[in-house]
Amino acid sequence: MDFTSIGGLALGILAIVVGRILEGGNPLMLMQFTAFLIVFGGTAGAMALSATKEDIRNIPTLVGIAFRDAVTFPVDVIPQIVKYAEKARREGLLSLEREIPNVSDPFLQQGLQLVADGTDPEVVRRILETEIDKQLDRHNKGPVMLESAGGYAPTVGIIGAVLGLISVMEHLSEGIDKVGPGIAVAFVATIYGLVLANMLCFPIASKLRARSAAEVLIKEMVLEGILSIQAGDNPRIIEEKLKSFLSRSERTVFEAQKEARR
Repeated sequence: MDFTSIGGLALGILAIVVGRILEGGNPLMLMQFTAFLIVFGGTAGAMALSATKEDIRNIPTLVGIAFRDAVTFPVDVIPQIVKYAEKARREGLLSLEREIPNVSDPFLQQGLQLVADGTDPEVVRRILETEIDKQLDRHNKGPVMLESAGGYAPTVGIIGAVLGLISVMEHLSEGIDKVGPGIAVAFVATIYGLVLANMLCFPIASKLRARSAAEVLIKEMVLEGILSIQAGDNPRIIEEKLKSFLSRSERTVFEAQKEARR
């Protein structure tokens, strides 16, 4: 689990509750089922109207991705590529075919298979770049849908507040003791809309974009490595090429891991 995401969400909710208490209010007043139903149900309805059935089904998966740790890191890719480069240099490109069943990453597996089959380097590049582009298109759908939901939610919250105020107006004759709490309850819907947009939809969309960018970076590393192996580059040169994809902190981690493997 990505405890940064979980902690961030918990901190945001806690800040709202503590702020409510410090203002002398009862935080339980924020628990309003009617407001919850209007905002979350209305936003879900708007999403269903604007998205495809498949996109809606993928929402739980998208949320799960945002709250899970990344599986592969850039520093883990370099030793794998260098290992295949050393094997290809010793035994020839055809020897890579024996390694393919043991490769867990489908993209790397595809690249090795293309190289082992003797595919023209330019064709290999085009195929793998197309794979990366299409992945970006697929990954962009989730953030766009969540950002749309983030736009709907505050508006639906205002609708909920207006509905609550209409109900209050219907009971004006009952006195301020009835009207005051009713107005407070009406504005809870606005809070729900703002929280849903700014603490869930937009942050999750941003996290998904960051995860997608990290996956693309890894695929670009694999692409560079595959083409370098096919060109017969020295494994040490390939390692240096791939290190250029790493940030300063990642290079420090990589060098530490490299020393540990010796």
